[in-house]
Formats: sequence, C-alpha cells, structure tokens
Amino acid sequence: MKMKLGISRLSSLVPILFSIVVIGCCLIAAEGGDDCKESGKLPGKNPPPGKCNEDDNSKCCAEGESYSIFQCSPPVTEQTKAILTLNSFQEGGDGGGPSKCDNMYHSDDEAVVALSTGWFGSDDNNRCHKSIIISGNGKEVKATVVDECDSTQGCDEEHDFQRPCRNNVVDASKAVWKALGVDENGKDEPEIEWSEA
Repeated sequence: MKMKLGISRLSSLVPILFSIVVIGCCLIAAEGGDDCKESGKLPGKNPPPGKCNEDDNSKCCAEGESYSIFQCSPPVTEQTKAILTLNSFQEGGDGGGPSKCDNMYHSDDEAVVALSTGWFGSDDNNRCHKSIIISGNGKEVKATVVDECDSTQGCDEEHDFQRPCRNNVVDASKAVWKALGVDENGKDEPEIEWSEA
C-alpha cells in the first residue's frame, strides 16, 4: 500500500516538474540566454589586385567562399566574453576608411576599439565614444569605442575587401594589445572579457 502511494505521489509531481523546467527555459531565452544566430551568408569574391590590406592578420575575401553574417552579438553581461583582434585605425592601415563614430583616423598609440555590429549598436543608439574596460592576460585597459566591426557586410571597397567581422569581436589598436601584454605579431586571437566603464 505504501509503495502504491509513493508512486502515485511521484506521478502527480511529474507535470509540476515539467512545468518548472519549461518556465525556466522560457525565462532563460527571454533574458538573452539563447545565442545569437547567423542571419545569412555573404558570397566571397577576390579583391582587385592590391586592394585588400592584410596587415595585422586581416583576412581578405576569396572567390567561391561564403562568410557568415550576423545582425546580433551575444548578450552583454558584466563581463562579456569576446575575441581580441588587431586593427590599425591609422590612415592607410588595415582598418580601411576613417572611424564611423567621428570620421577620423586614430593613431596606433591610442587605446581605441571597434565592436562587432550587435555590440556597437544601431545608428541612433550606439556605443560611440563610450569607454570600455578590457580584461585579459591578467591585465586591464580602458579603451574608447570609435568604430563598428561590421558583422553584416564585407568583401567590398567600403570594407577594404575583407571578410565580415564575427559577432563576438573587440577589434583593438596596438595600444590595447600592448597594455594587455599580448604579442601583436602573433597569429593568436586572445580570449578576453569587456565591460562598460
């Protein structure tokens, strides 16, 4: 008799437990727990001769390849995980044209960054000129957002015929890499964390 009561009580709890799991999953999704998904593919094409600057490990587009594009980035948290890439914001550097935020070039000695499209924000609500704290390699540096690392477009003149940015990139000047004590001449793309200052 006791055994039957135990099984009966247990079976009455199953729907309740199932409801708790479903509600929990929905709350996680609503809070951005779901990863940002690819929004399409961009067909690659070879750049005209001498038109793609491959300095700082920049990657040029290639005919026959296709590249993921993203309208979003992973959710911003108190310590947002990202990949650190190297960029020259100077005139003639691999960053291409002037920075989106101020239409100016910036010295490699300035601690400046470009953020992937989803983190950078929209034209009327972006992180232009805001400071972020970048942590990595046991060090920290404060940097100013001056540009967007475009995750939605690429392989054209405006983007120096380079591939679209991934959706989780902090594209940083040499000054940022130096402050973090990371080898800017290496092929590595260090994992870092960033937060708003």
